[in-house]
Amino acid sequence: MKLTERFDWQGRQIAWGRAGSGPAVAFCHGTPFSSLVWRPFAEALSRDFTVHLWDMPGYGRSSKHAGHPVDFGVQAEAFAALLGHWGLDRPHVIAHDFGGAVSLRAHLNEGARYASLMLVDVVAIPPAGSPFFTFVGDHPDLLGQLPAYIHTAIVRAYIQGASHRGLREADLDQLVEPWTGQDGQPAFYRQIAGYDERFLEENERELGRIDLPVRILWGAQDTWLSSDIGHRLQGLIPGADLALIDGAGHLVQYDAPIPLMDEIRTWLPPRS
Repeated sequence: MKLTERFDWQGRQIAWGRAGSGPAVAFCHGTPFSSLVWRPFAEALSRDFTVHLWDMPGYGRSSKHAGHPVDFGVQAEAFAALLGHWGLDRPHVIAHDFGGAVSLRAHLNEGARYASLMLVDVVAIPPAGSPFFTFVGDHPDLLGQLPAYIHTAIVRAYIQGASHRGLREADLDQLVEPWTGQDGQPAFYRQIAGYDERFLEENERELGRIDLPVRILWGAQDTWLSSDIGHRLQGLIPGADLALIDGAGHLVQYDAPIPLMDEIRTWLPPRS
């Protein structure tokens, strides 16, 4: 499943793809990742669902213009607009990392309606961000000028650290590739510099208004975002369920794909 379509939105080109038939499912990726983390799951689900993948502006195969903000607010607006472009009303949404904040804000602030929401190791409430994340936020322009080989080594080490079991070289290469080259390198540092915890604080104040089925999954060995955050998030969303996936870090898609797929299949409604 490849992102062969383009959606022009506010001067940006958003890469997206759709496959299958049946109830609609939309995936949201996080940072510093792309829709690649969800591709195998979308392909498998396309037998019973109409699955939708997209790269957020500034990520993956979508445009990476230096003058375009890539914060949570912009991404939430983009997702709500994209749902309208797809003609979807109440899809099932599955989100990872800061895709959680994006999908929550699209629902709470942009009026996007979902049939259900699954949140997987999400950035959704404060605090968030590693020491590296903070350092990059303080020096985005300087780091954007690093020699390419040093930059690539940094990104590889950073992304590898999201996995508890360790990523295969081929998978790591795929996740790193969009952040290399003339456009990718500065975009990597811009998207971190654009982080604004204000959006997470706003989300936290509004979570009690959520009135839809919510399932929270968390890698038990997530060193980027502790499972304690998952427990806090569960307490803030009325009726939300939480399950920990043992043997998985932040990139649960790679660390524990079978348990994660079992959870997704159990969560989504059976095709009638």
